[in-house]
Amino acid sequence: MRSVSSSSSSSPGTRVPFYHCALLPAVWWGLVGDRSCVWIGHLDFGKRLQTLEIFTVMLATAERDLEWNISGRNIRKFMEALQVAGEVSADNVLETLKLLEAKILNNKMSTALCQKVTDTIITYLKMLKPHGELEERCTAVLMALGSHCPGMIIVKLWDRSDLHSLPPRSLLVAVGKLNLYHGTATYIGATWNYILRLLRMAEEEEDMLAMCHVLSRLVVSARKHLELGSKDNEEMDITPETASIKACHTLRVLFNRWPLKNMKKVAEQVLVITGHLFFLMSPNKLKNQVNWLTQRLMTLLSGNLKPFYISQCICQLLDALALSGYGGVNLLSQLENVTGMLFKLVSEKITNIDPHSVQNHNLSLRAFSLLTKLYNDQMVFLIRKTMESKDPARVVSALQVFRDVFHVVPQTKKLQSEVINSVIIVIQEDFKTVRIPLLNFIETLSQYDYLTLSQGNIIVDYLIKLSQSSSSNEEDIRIMCFKILQMVSLPILITLVCHPNNILSFVTLSKAATEVALKARTLGRVPYLSSFHLKPDQVISPQKLLTHLVMLSLKPYREKEFGVSSLRLLFALHPITSLHPVINSSVGQVWKKEIPQMLRILDDHTEKTLNQKEWEERLLQFSGQSLMAINDDDWLKQLTKAVLEKINYFSDNEEKAFLYKFFGFTLRTSRNLHLVKTMLLSILNSAHEELQEREGIAVALSIVSLEHLKITLDQLEEYGTILVDQDTSSILKLMKEYQQKEWGLVCSTIYLSYSKIMSESKGAIFRHLNTIFTLVLQHYHNCIVEKDNSMKLDFLNALSHMTIILSNLPITLRFEISPKPEIIAFMVELIREEPMDCVSSSIRQMAMNIITDFRNFKPCLEPEITVEVLQTCFKSVFCLPSSNTMWKEASSPQEGQAIVELYKETLQSLRRVMEALITEKPTQIQVCLELLNTWLNSLKDNERERAMWCAARVLGFTAKMNNFEVEIQFIWLGSLVRLLAIRCQDPVDNICFLSAQAVYNLYCILQQQKQMTRKKQGLWEEEDKNEVYSANVFYNNTYRIAKAFAEYFTQIQLSNLVLTAMCDLTDSKSKVSLAAAQLMNAVMKERGRDMLKIEEIVEGILQRLNSQLEPSTKEETLQAMCSLAGSNTHTMVPMLLNKPLPWDRIQLALWRTFGTQRETTINVLQLLMGILEKNNPREEQEEMASQPVAVACALCEMLSGTICQEAVQELYPRLLLSVLCHLYWVIEQCTPQKMVVYIKEGNPGGKSKPFDPTSCALEVVKLVFVAAAYNEVVLYASEHHCWELLSSPKSYYIGIMDLTSGIVKNCEPFILHRILSHVRNLLYSLDNHQKVMARTFYVQLLWHSSVAQMIGQDFLGDLIRWIKEPNLIMKEIGLRGISNLALHPGNSDTLQSLVPLLGDFLNNEVRVAVQAVKGLRNIIYHGQGENTMVVFCNISKQLRPLINDERDQVKISAISALSYMLRRIFKFKPGSFIRKEVFTFLVPLLLSIQDNNIEVVKACGGALTEWTHVLGWSSLTETFRHTTLSDHIQAVEETCKFLVDQGKYHHLGEVLYQSFGFLKRPQPFLRAAAVNFIGLTTKSINMNRIHENDVQLIRDALENVKNDPKDSIKAMVNVILTKVDEDVKIQGSHTSRLSQMSNNFLKGFGIKAPDKKKRLFKIVKRDIEIDENH
Repeated sequence: MRSVSSSSSSSPGTRVPFYHCALLPAVWWGLVGDRSCVWIGHLDFGKRLQTLEIFTVMLATAERDLEWNISGRNIRKFMEALQVAGEVSADNVLETLKLLEAKILNNKMSTALCQKVTDTIITYLKMLKPHGELEERCTAVLMALGSHCPGMIIVKLWDRSDLHSLPPRSLLVAVGKLNLYHGTATYIGATWNYILRLLRMAEEEEDMLAMCHVLSRLVVSARKHLELGSKDNEEMDITPETASIKACHTLRVLFNRWPLKNMKKVAEQVLVITGHLFFLMSPNKLKNQVNWLTQRLMTLLSGNLKPFYISQCICQLLDALALSGYGGVNLLSQLENVTGMLFKLVSEKITNIDPHSVQNHNLSLRAFSLLTKLYNDQMVFLIRKTMESKDPARVVSALQVFRDVFHVVPQTKKLQSEVINSVIIVIQEDFKTVRIPLLNFIETLSQYDYLTLSQGNIIVDYLIKLSQSSSSNEEDIRIMCFKILQMVSLPILITLVCHPNNILSFVTLSKAATEVALKARTLGRVPYLSSFHLKPDQVISPQKLLTHLVMLSLKPYREKEFGVSSLRLLFALHPITSLHPVINSSVGQVWKKEIPQMLRILDDHTEKTLNQKEWEERLLQFSGQSLMAINDDDWLKQLTKAVLEKINYFSDNEEKAFLYKFFGFTLRTSRNLHLVKTMLLSILNSAHEELQEREGIAVALSIVSLEHLKITLDQLEEYGTILVDQDTSSILKLMKEYQQKEWGLVCSTIYLSYSKIMSESKGAIFRHLNTIFTLVLQHYHNCIVEKDNSMKLDFLNALSHMTIILSNLPITLRFEISPKPEIIAFMVELIREEPMDCVSSSIRQMAMNIITDFRNFKPCLEPEITVEVLQTCFKSVFCLPSSNTMWKEASSPQEGQAIVELYKETLQSLRRVMEALITEKPTQIQVCLELLNTWLNSLKDNERERAMWCAARVLGFTAKMNNFEVEIQFIWLGSLVRLLAIRCQDPVDNICFLSAQAVYNLYCILQQQKQMTRKKQGLWEEEDKNEVYSANVFYNNTYRIAKAFAEYFTQIQLSNLVLTAMCDLTDSKSKVSLAAAQLMNAVMKERGRDMLKIEEIVEGILQRLNSQLEPSTKEETLQAMCSLAGSNTHTMVPMLLNKPLPWDRIQLALWRTFGTQRETTINVLQLLMGILEKNNPREEQEEMASQPVAVACALCEMLSGTICQEAVQELYPRLLLSVLCHLYWVIEQCTPQKMVVYIKEGNPGGKSKPFDPTSCALEVVKLVFVAAAYNEVVLYASEHHCWELLSSPKSYYIGIMDLTSGIVKNCEPFILHRILSHVRNLLYSLDNHQKVMARTFYVQLLWHSSVAQMIGQDFLGDLIRWIKEPNLIMKEIGLRGISNLALHPGNSDTLQSLVPLLGDFLNNEVRVAVQAVKGLRNIIYHGQGENTMVVFCNISKQLRPLINDERDQVKISAISALSYMLRRIFKFKPGSFIRKEVFTFLVPLLLSIQDNNIEVVKACGGALTEWTHVLGWSSLTETFRHTTLSDHIQAVEETCKFLVDQGKYHHLGEVLYQSFGFLKRPQPFLRAAAVNFIGLTTKSINMNRIHENDVQLIRDALENVKNDPKDSIKAMVNVILTKVDEDVKIQGSHTSRLSQMSNNFLKGFGIKAPDKKKRLFKIVKRDIEIDENH
C-alpha cells in the first residue's frame, strides 16, 4: 500500500490513488470541478462504467446544490468508491477533508451514520497511513465526528481486530483530545488499560508522542474527575485505588521501557504526564517511589532536556507530597540530591525570548520554598553550605534561593548568627559575579534588622566598600548599596559619613543620610542632631559634622558630587544646633536661603569654569553667617576644638589651609573676648613645624584681627615673650639641640602672623608698626638662645616675610617708622660680619632685602649713611671670588650650584638696595656711579663685571623712573661716556654687553631730560628716538655709541672729530682703528650734511684706504664715505668721476659701496642718470667724452651688488632708458681699438675681465635688469641675440624691439606703464637716439593688452605718420605698432581701414614688407566680424605673389600669414566665392613647397593644411600636416593624383593653366618647380582621355621653355614631352580598339556610347590669367 504525502508542496498535477475518492462525498467533486483528473484504466469495462456513473452523479449533485445533504445513499457511494483504484490531486483531497470537517460540525448526524463515516476514515488511515497535513486533516474529521458521539471514537481505539500493531496516530490524537470532552469519564479505565498495553509496543518517536498525547489528557481527565468526586455528574469506570495502581504502573513503564534519555521530546512529554500521575498516586506509594524517581530525574537532568520540564516535575512531586503534610523518609534521604538538582536548575540562564527559562527559574524557587516548609533546618543548612562554597555560580544560586525562602524561615538568634556568619564568608570571598545577588540578599536581611546586629557593621563596611567611587563596580551595584544604606539608622549613617576612611564612599553615604533625614522630616520626625552628643562614643558631634561637611564642600566637583552631596545633607539636617526648631531658628533660615543658592552655583558651573577662590570665599561667608546665627559661645567653643582637631588630622595642604581660615571665621564671630584670647593661645601653641601650619596660624590670626585687632596683637606680643624671657620660656625646656630650631619656628609664626595682619588690616596696622619693630629688635638683641648663623638666618627669614608684605602695601602717605635707622644700621652690621671670600649663607642677601623694604618709609637716610650702606654692600659683594671659583671650591656639584644661585640672588639684592636709595632721592645716582668708578677700573675681571652690571642696572632703573622734575647733572658725563665706550671693547664679552646696556640707559636719561627741558620751554616734543636704539644695538659697537651722542656736537667739532679720528684709522690696535672708523661712520651718517672740509676729508680717507687697513676697518671706512657721499653727492661724486680710467681697486670698492645704502644709492644714481641724459652731439666732438664713460664704469660697480635692488627698482624705467640711450651714443662713437675703461675683477683665482666703452655700456644694461630682479629679461635677450643686435647702430632698434618683448613677457604691468610714461616724453625728442629708442619701446609695449587698452586708438594717427616718414626704420617701427595693436580685441576691425595702405608696403624693403605682412595677418586673424573675409579677398591678389617671392623672409612671412588668415576664414564657414579665391593659392603653395629651405617647406605645409580645411579636401590634410624636406615632392605628387583620381578635371585645368604662367618667370626655381608640377600632373592623367586641343595646349606651354637657359629645366621638359607623346600614341591605339568593341557592344543593346574626350581648358575663364610679369 502506497503512502501519500499531502503537504502543501504537492503540485496540482500530483496524482493520488483513486480510493481517496471513495472517502469523498459528491460535494468534493463539485468543489474540485474540472481540476480533478481521474484515471480508471485498471478497472474492467463494467467497473469503469460504474465508477464513471458514480462520479457523474457526484458532479451533477454538486452542480445542483453545493450544500451536502448527508444520507445513506451518499455514504454507500462513498463506500463503493473505496474499491476504485485511481489517482486524484492531493490539493483537492486536503480541501475536501477541510470541507467534510466543516459539514460534520455544522450538521446533525445519526449515530449509525457517524459510525459508518468513522469506520471509513479509520479504514482509510490504516490503508494509507498518511503523514503531515493530510494526517492532521483526518484527525480533525475524527474530532468533528467525536463532537457528535465521542464514545464511538474512543471505543474504536481498543475495538480492533489487529492487536499486534499500533492504532493510527490520528486516532490516538483524536482520542486524547476527546478524553477532555464531557461524557468520556466512563471510558477512562478501559482506555487506560488499553494504553498500558500499547506503551510497551511503541518504538517510533512519533508513536510515543501520540501515545503521550492520549495518556496526558487521559491522566488530566482522571485527576479532574477524581478531585470533583460526587460533585461530578459523570460516573467513572475506575476507582481512586485503581487509578493509583495504574498511575504507579504507568510511571514504571514510562521510565523503564522507554529510552527517555535519547528522545528529548518524548522525555519532556513523559515528565509532564509524570507530574499529573503524582496526584493520582496514594501518598504512601508516592513516597516509596521517591528514591528511584530521584535517580531517574538526575539522569534526565544530565541530558539535553529543557530544565523547565524537570523543575516542573520536581515541583509537582513536592506539591503532591506536601498534601500529606510530611515528605517522608525517602525524600529526606534524597534531600541533598534534590536540592543539588534544584540549584543546578535555578542557575540556568534566563532569556526573554524563552518563556520556559523564566518558568523554570520560578518553579525551582517554588520547589525550594516547599522543601524549606517541609524540612526547615535541613534546608537552611544545605543553602548555607552552598553559600559557603568556592564556586561563584553555586553561591549565586544559593543567595537567590535563600532570599526567596527567607520569609518562611523562623527567625531565631541561632539562625541570625549562622546567616550573618555565612554572609561574612561570602563577603570575604568577594566574587565579582556574586555581588549583585549578595546585595539583594543583604537587602532582605536589612528588612529583618540584621544590620543592627553586632556583626552587622561588617556588612555595612562591605556596602561602603562597594559604594566607593574609585572602585570598578558598576553603577547598579552602587545604586543597590545606596538603597540598602538607607535602612541604617541616621546617627550611624552620619557617623559613617564623617569617618575619614569612608571618603571614597562619601557621595553614596551622604545621599543615603540625606534621604533618611528627608523621609524622617516628611514623617514629622525632625532629625535634631544636638542629641547626638548624648552618645559621644557612638555618634559624631554636630560641630564635627559641620566641620566635615563644610570641608568636603571645598572641592565640590570631587567625584562630581562632593559639594552637592555635602550641602544637601546639611540642608536636610537643619537645625543642627538645637533640640527644637524654634530655638536658634535663624540658622535654619540662613541655610534655607544660602544652601539653594550655592547649589545653583554648582549646577551652573563645572570643575573647569568654577572660580575656586570665589567658591572658597562663599563657603567661608556661609560658615560665618551660620556661626553668627548660632550665637552660642559654648557651641562655638566646641566647634573651634573640632576644627583644631581636624587641622591636626588633615594632611592635604589646600584643605588644611581652609580649616585655618574656618577657625579664624569661627573665632571672629565670637563676642566672648575671653574665649578669643583662650583660643588664640591654643592655636598659637598648636603644631607649627611645617611652613603651611605657620602660614595657616597666621591666616587664622589675620581673620580674627579684623574684629579683634588689639587682642590679636596683644596675644602675639604675649606669645613672643617665650623668645626673650628666660624664666618662663618653654623653649629652654627643650633639649639644647632643639632650642634654636624652636626659637626660629616661633619667630617665624609671629612674623608671619604680623605679615598677614598687615595684609588684612588695610592701614589699621600702621599705628602699631613702631611697637612691632621695637619688639623685633628686642627679639634679636634679647634672644635667649645662642646667636649663630642658623639663628640669624631664621630671624632674618622670618623678618623678611614681614618687611616684604610691608613694602608692598598701597601707601598713600609716607609713614614714619622710628626704628628704621636702627634696623638699617643693624642690617649693615650683619652684612659687614659676613666673610668676603665665600658665600656661606643668605644673611647678607636677606639683610639687603630688608634694607630695600624700608624704601617707602621715613625718615630718609642721611648722605653719610647712604655712602656707608653702598660702600659696605659693594665691598661685601664685589670682593667675592668669581662664580667659577666658588663652583670649583664647593664640595659637590649640587653645593656648587646652590652657592652660585645664592650669589646671583645676592647680586639682585644689591641692585634693589641701590634702587631703593635712588627711590628716596634720585640724585643719589651720582653717588652710586662715583663709588662704582673704582670698581669699573679694577684689574680683576669679576670685579669690573659686577661693577658694570650694577652701573647698567642703576642707570636703567633711573631711566625708567620717568621722574625728571629735578635735572640730574652728570658733571663728568664725558669721562663716563669715554669709559663706557672703552668698556664696550673689553676683553670680557659680558662686560661689553653690560657696558652697552649702561650706555643705552644713559642715553635714555639724557633724552628724557632733553624732552623735559623742551616741554618746559613750550616746544613740541621730538619724535621718540628710543626705538632706534637698544642695548643689543650698543653691544660691542662703538659706532652705535658714537652715533647716539653725535647730536651734541657743533659743525666744527664734527669736522675736527672726523679729521682726528681719521688719524686713528692706521692705529696698530685693531679695536682702536675699528672704533675710529665706526665713530666716523656714525658721525657722517648722523650729521654728514653739517660736515665741513669735504675735499680734505675725502682725499685723506682715500690716502689711508690705500694703506693696509684691517678688513673690518676698511669696510667701516668705506661705509663712512658712502654716508658722506649720500649727504654731499654733488660735491663728492664729480670729484671721484674725474679720476682717470680705469680705476684702481680702492676706487672701484668705493663705488661699489655707494650701492649699499638706499639713500646714497638713489642720490648717486640720480646724478649719474642726469649726466647720461645730457645731449652729446656727435658733430661737435672730435673724441669721445670721458665723463659718460666714467658714469658707465661707476654704474657697473654700483649695480654689481644685490643690496641696491630696492633703490634700482624705484628708478628702474628712467635708469634703463638712460643706459640704453648711452649705449646708442657709444656705438656711434669712434672708439679706439683695444681701449680699456673698466676692469672687472674675477672670482678668487680667476682672471679679471677688461671692458671697452661699448661692452661696458652693454654690461650696465644687463646689470640694470639683474639689480631690478628681472633676470628672466636677460635670459630672454640672450636667447634672442639682443646683445649682438644692440652692439650695432644698424640693428640697434631691432635689439630694442626684442628686448622690449622680453620686458613685456617678464615684467609686471605696472612696470610697463612706468616705462611707457617715460618713453612718451621722448617720442618726438630732437635727439635721434632717444627718438628711435623711445618709439621702438613704445610700439613694442603695445604688445601687452593693458598698455594697448590704456593708449587705445588715439595713438593710431602717430603710427600712420611714422610709416609715411621716409626713414625705413620709422616705417618698420610704425608698422610694428599697427601689427601689435591688431593683436587686441576691438582694434582689428578698426584697423581694417588701413589694409589698402598696408598693401602698398608689401613690395617695399624686406623688413618693411615683412612688418606689413604681419600687420595684415593680425588684422585678419584677430578680426571679429564676417567682414574679415571681404578684407581677405581684397588683399589676396597682393598677397599671392609674395608666396613665391625670391626673398625668403618675405616668402616665409607671407606663407605663415596666409596660414593664420585661412584658419580665421575657416571659422566663418566661407561660401563658394571665398573658396574659389582661396583655391588660387594652391599652385603658388605647391611650387614654393618644392623649395629646399626647411622653413619655407614647413610654412607651406602649415598653410596647405589650413587650405584643405577651407576647401574641404580632408583627404589631403594629413599629407600636408607633417611635410618635411624628405617628402615635400611626394606631397605635390599626391595632390596631383588626388585631382585626377577624384575627377576634378575643371580644377585640374585651372591649376595647369595657372602653372603655365610660372614657366615665364625670371626665377629659375619657379620655372623648374612649374615644370615639375606639370610633369607630375601629366604623369597622373590618362592623356588619351584628354581632348587633343588640351594636349596640344600642354605641349605648347612646354615647348616655350624647351630652350630654357638652365640645362636642368630643358632636360625635364624633354622628358615630359617625350612621356606625353608616348602616352598619347600607345593609349590612343589601344583605346581605339577597345573603344570600337565597346561601342559595337553598346549599340547592340541600344545604349548610347559615352563621350571619349575630356576638356581641361574649355571652361577656364580668361580672367584668371596669371600676370606673366611676376
